[in-house]
This record gives sequence, structure tokens and C-alpha cells, in this order.
Amino acid sequence: MKPPSDNDSFGPYLLSSERILWTGRPKQGILLSARDVLLIPFSLMWGGFAIFWNYGVWTMGNGDDGGPGLFFKLWGLPFLVAGLYFIIGRFLHDMAIRKSLIYAVTDQRVLVLRGSRSPKLTSLDIHRLPRLELSEHRDGSGTIAFESSSVLSAYAMNGFAWWIPTLGNSAQFYRISNPRTAYELIRNQSHA
Repeated sequence: MKPPSDNDSFGPYLLSSERILWTGRPKQGILLSARDVLLIPFSLMWGGFAIFWNYGVWTMGNGDDGGPGLFFKLWGLPFLVAGLYFIIGRFLHDMAIRKSLIYAVTDQRVLVLRGSRSPKLTSLDIHRLPRLELSEHRDGSGTIAFESSSVLSAYAMNGFAWWIPTLGNSAQFYRISNPRTAYELIRNQSHA
């Protein structure tokens, strides 16, 4: 049995007269962004301190002989888990999200389908896009943003979106290959 194509994945979501013009997926593997210039050193400091602190607390003995008690041992574990997530887990989480993302441009809409078990579809009318912005990256991939973002929301945590760009609430085609082709197609369809 052959796996479903990206076009097949959008089949249940298409309007009766709608046809797909383009489909794509985000670049796979570990991706670094400009934010990582700040996030990687921060995560290494946080995680390094959490590892050092937990190692010290857990190797000092127990509360009966003057060492830290169970409360202090358990207190540091959430910080250790968060530190490990910041260092490596966020990259693995981002990879898993991007693996299940599919993008489409139809003659009427731009579509973002996220997830395979319980899919979530984001749909924007191609003639009423609030924004159409192309950002190209050195590796040849690019991101096309469709929704407006204020300066405040760009710097807000927005959940984990600051750490994992694919978790953002705004609709986008994140790190696609041949981004200019998709951008021109969307631009032409939006003016048709």
C-alpha cells in the first residue's frame, strides 16, 4: 500500500470547486535560527547550573546526616528537566512538529495542516491575506508569513514559540524549499 501524498492529505478539507496548485513541507532535521545566538548560551547556563546543583544535592547524603533533605533533592528536578529541554529537547520537539506539517496553496486559500493523529487546519482566504512576507535563509530555504505581527508579539514568549518557531500562532510556511516559487504563486493568485 502506497503512503498518501500531500495532495491526498488535504482532500477532506478542500471546497467543492477548489484545486491544489502547490504543496510543500518545512525543511527537516535540526534547524538553527538567529535567536539561537542568545538561546543556546542561555540554555547551556541554565542546564549546566541545574545539572551541577542536582549532582551536588543528590551526592551530599541525606537529611539525617546533615545533608540536604528530600525536599531539596526534589526541588531541583523540574529545573533539571527544563534545562535538558532547553539544551536538546526543544530541537527534537521542533523536528517532530515539522515532520507532521504540510502546506498547500489552492486557487482560493493557503492551508497549513499540522499533526497526523488529530490534525489541525489553518486556512486563509488567498484574496484577503493580512500580510505576505518572504524571508530567505542562507541554506536556500525560506519562510512565508501570512498574518500580521506587532512588535510586541514578535518579542513576546507566545507560549514556546520563541523557543520553537513552528509552535507560533501565526500562519506561515516555515523553512520551505524554493520559497520564491511559492511566494510568486501566492502573490499571483491573490491578485487574480
